[in-house]
Formats: sequence, C-alpha cells, structure tokens
Amino acid sequence: MVDLIDDVQFLEQYQRAVAAAKQASATEPRAGVAYYDAISHLIVIRLNSGAVFSFSPDIAQGLAGASAEDLAAVEITPSGAGLHWEKLDADFSVIGLLSGCFGTRTWMTKLQEQWAGQQAS
Repeated sequence: MVDLIDDVQFLEQYQRAVAAAKQASATEPRAGVAYYDAISHLIVIRLNSGAVFSFSPDIAQGLAGASAEDLAAVEITPSGAGLHWEKLDADFSVIGLLSGCFGTRTWMTKLQEQWAGQQAS
C-alpha cells in the first residue's frame, strides 16, 4: 500500500530536497568540462573548483578498448556529478572517479591484481 502525502507535506519535502541539492552542488566536486585527449590518451575532467583530474580509459570499465571517436563522445550529466558515454553505455560519478573507482568490485579487483603483477616484475 502506498502512503499518499498532502500538498503541505509534499512542499516541505520538495523544499528540503532543493536545499540538499544546492548544498551538494556547492560542496561536492562537479565536472565543468570533460573531454578525451587523444594525444595523451586520457579522459580529462576540469572540475568546477578549477582542479583538473585525468585518467587512462584503459582502466575504466566500459571505456577500455573503445575507439578515440567513442571516447570523445563523453557527456557531462546536467548536475555535473557524472560522466556518460551513450554509445558505450558507460557512466561514472565524478566523486567515484576521484576516489579511484573505475568499475564494479570485480573490475577493480582485476585491476588491482594487474597492478600488483606489474609492480612485482
């Protein structure tokens, strides 16, 4: 059974949600610009703070092995909180990328094993 709310409750919840969104927008990192740099083979994100973050698409699930044309088709979500590649069906949160999360737990485990193997040799 679904509980219905009245207009007053809806308005209160809506106003709290708008305030939370404004707070998040002011304090969380957001992408202002994102693009694929084919020369350096990096996805580059310029944050709203002016900081720049980049990573190789080879370590990102859904981007690894993609063509330069497909990588260049990156879109920023309207809030700036995420990146999206329509043709590749790949999505990443900016916070996740900054935290070093480039895919699922299984993907990240394989990456860590690969990196550990590279350090051992």
